[in-house]
Amino acid sequence: MNETVKRDIIDIIARAVGLIRTNSAVELNELSNHTIHNASIYQDEFSISIAVIIYSISKIIGHSREHNGRFIRLLEEAAKWMKKGDLRRYKKATNALIAKISSIDSQFGRFVDDVINHAEIKKGGKIYDHGISLGQAANILGISQWELMDYAGKIKSSDDYYERPDAIERLKFTRGLFR
Repeated sequence: MNETVKRDIIDIIARAVGLIRTNSAVELNELSNHTIHNASIYQDEFSISIAVIIYSISKIIGHSREHNGRFIRLLEEAAKWMKKGDLRRYKKATNALIAKISSIDSQFGRFVDDVINHAEIKKGGKIYDHGISLGQAANILGISQWELMDYAGKIKSSDDYYERPDAIERLKFTRGLFR
C-alpha cells in the first residue's frame, strides 16, 4: 500500500472521529470532499471505501446522533488496523461500517454512486485543466459533458494563478510588434 495513502486514511479517520463526537455534519461533509479528492487521485480501494464511508456518515449524522458511538468505535478499530498495516482486519472493520450504514440508511447505494461520480468529475476537471477538451475529458471518463462543465466552471484552472496583463497592456504590446 502507498505510504501516503495510508497516512492520509489514518488522518482522515482521526479527524472524522472528532467531527462525529461534536456532531459536526457540515464539517464531516467537507472532510468527505477531501476523501473524494484522494479517491480520484489514488483510485485505490481503500481511498474509495473511506470516501464512501465518510460521505455516508456525514449524511446520517445530519439526521440522527443515535449511531455516533458505533461509528466512532468502528472507525477507531479501522484506524488501529491501518496503523498496524493489517489490511485484512482494516477491510473487516470498514465492511462492518458499510454494513452498519446500509442497515441505517436505505440510500447507501446512492451514496456510493455519488462518491464515484464526484471522483470521476474531479478527475475530468484535472484532465480538462491539462488542455484536453471538455468533450474528450468527459468521453474518457464516461461522464456527461454537462456534469464536467458544471464542475469546471467552479474550479480555478492553473492558468488562473498567473497574473494576466489587462487589455490596454496587451494592445500596447501588439502595436509594438507591428512598428
